[in-house]
Amino acid sequence: MNAPTLIKPYDIAEHLHRYTAWAASRAASTKTCRFDVSTGKTIIEATGLHLLLAGPQLLPSPENIDAQHKIWRETAIEAARNKGLVGFGHGVAAKLINVYLKGAFVCAGQELHPHVQALHPPIDKLLLDELYDQDVGGLRAVWAQARKQRWSKFDAEQYQAVINGIREVLTGRPLWHVEAYWRGYQ
Repeated sequence: MNAPTLIKPYDIAEHLHRYTAWAASRAASTKTCRFDVSTGKTIIEATGLHLLLAGPQLLPSPENIDAQHKIWRETAIEAARNKGLVGFGHGVAAKLINVYLKGAFVCAGQELHPHVQALHPPIDKLLLDELYDQDVGGLRAVWAQARKQRWSKFDAEQYQAVINGIREVLTGRPLWHVEAYWRGYQ
């Protein structure tokens, strides 16, 4: 008996895109901004992130990551608005983008590449609570402000303040290292 033929082409890039879009959509959808995986995938595709999956060299350089990340967030926010989503701001956009890139690069064995080391980590309540509780880096005031605002409600400046705090604490180490404080795996 012959093996069945696939009807349409399917490669590892598409497989990775579907998986990371699923994970990112599930992680970024909140009580105040619910969306399904298909919507999250469409928003990700609007940012062009899926076009970067061919390799970490396509990611922005560490010097350019913050500026490009803001562009990705703004594009995602516009795409969400076009889909009729309410409450999809910089915090939700960042979570969608960051979980997608984490799955596609950090957890895919490319964590040593300098462009991957500069990627922003996903920010959520569990991470912010632990950073605050342990007064990581002596930046309790930064973490307190972020907790008060809530990650899903961040505007561009609040989000960047958290990323800057993480960078300050890690002193040149990869940004994904801050996830040593994330309790979500428990």
